Amino acid sequence: MYDKKKTLEIDRKHIWHPFTQMKDYEKMDPKVIVRGDGIKLYDSDGNEYYDTVSSWWTNTLGHCNKEISNGIKKQLDTLEHVIFSGFTHPFAAEFIDLLSGFLDKSLSKYFFSDNGSTAVEVALKMAFQYWQNLGKTDKTGFIMLENAYHGDTIGAVSLGGVPMYHKLYKPLMFSTVQVKGPNCSNCPHRKSDYTFDTSQCGCNIECFGDMEKAIRQHGSKTAAIIIEPLLQGAGGMILYRKEYLQMLEKTAKENDILVIYDEVATGFGRTGSMFAYEQCGTTPDIIALSKGITAGFLPFAITAATDKVYDAFYDDYFSHKTFFHGHSYTGNPLGCAAGIENLKILKRDNLPCSNKNTIEHFHGKLREMEEFDFINDIRYLGFIGAIDIVKSRKNKIPFNPEERIGKKIYMDSLENGIILRPLGDTIYFFLPLITTPDDIEQIFKRTLKVLTGLSI
Repeated sequence: MYDKKKTLEIDRKHIWHPFTQMKDYEKMDPKVIVRGDGIKLYDSDGNEYYDTVSSWWTNTLGHCNKEISNGIKKQLDTLEHVIFSGFTHPFAAEFIDLLSGFLDKSLSKYFFSDNGSTAVEVALKMAFQYWQNLGKTDKTGFIMLENAYHGDTIGAVSLGGVPMYHKLYKPLMFSTVQVKGPNCSNCPHRKSDYTFDTSQCGCNIECFGDMEKAIRQHGSKTAAIIIEPLLQGAGGMILYRKEYLQMLEKTAKENDILVIYDEVATGFGRTGSMFAYEQCGTTPDIIALSKGITAGFLPFAITAATDKVYDAFYDDYFSHKTFFHGHSYTGNPLGCAAGIENLKILKRDNLPCSNKNTIEHFHGKLREMEEFDFINDIRYLGFIGAIDIVKSRKNKIPFNPEERIGKKIYMDSLENGIILRPLGDTIYFFLPLITTPDDIEQIFKRTLKVLTGLSI
């Protein structure tokens, strides 16, 4: 048995939670989660919750998947960790052998780290040092998008474009070129009433003009452009069309700029393909991966690069071109074991493609929400969906930020057995790949109960 009272006493006295104003919990307790099974979580009182945010976008195959659990247990009795500088192990090799079967063959060199932020830090340092090693020392800058979110370490924050998260730390950040980003939700050129999957937007990708201008103006001093392909997650679940990435790749190559894809959130099946870039016919020079890489079991990350990038570091020791970067838990065998079992399941079960019936049902349920005046936009990509909440779409009346409608929705969702954790006034779903149509029915039944119950 778990001692709920003791857990809460220790939590209140000592634990500082992420992205949380702790005073909000001065007169209320957080839910004490003690068990997970499939796409549900259970608290110490036996209540169930549909984990529609996949425990911060990490869980892809459901909680406590037995195959992954057994793989980790087996690894525990073999090798828990070893320094990865000057050593290797078969578990890292097996993991990379499996992963390379999913990624584009041009992404052939793999660097291990611990989480999404560090995977991005690795990518930034690789891109920066790449040009230094080639003797093009003026190419030190980075171009990024507004509303971008790439993690919480200082390098990643420097590339962040969400003022709420990043503005305070500006004195610590290095300078970047921020470009107005593509956003089909508020595009003045959109022909359709709602974004949906962006295919009906009917625009001519006018939004790329700002990026093209920045590249022409700053390209000679730019090391790389970093972008979340097709979906800006923490910035508001912003979708944009694949043609933007196609134009970006072409223009970056013409101007001798590396392209970094941050697929920390979009990788491993979440967008309806194994990786989002597959839907675009483009390939980055460097890609950052984490979250779903171990199906949410253990912190683990990979930064993959092309031979072109790797070769700029490959030289005699006294050339001083070594990539001086590493983490204590680089190549951790337990993380490798979790990743191995995860990739085996994805390959064997042909996920996410084999669960297209759920994806289609999910998108259909989202489209049904057109009838409500409190829905301002609807958009979806694979197992990801988002709806923007307003007081009245017809009368163009948004919510006053002081109402904190997102918090109200979150608190009420927990009372209805579902986790809705809005980004501002945007409610989103980040569903596991094993979600079923029956699950979708329950999720939307509970979601509508929350929204209509708030009389919005």
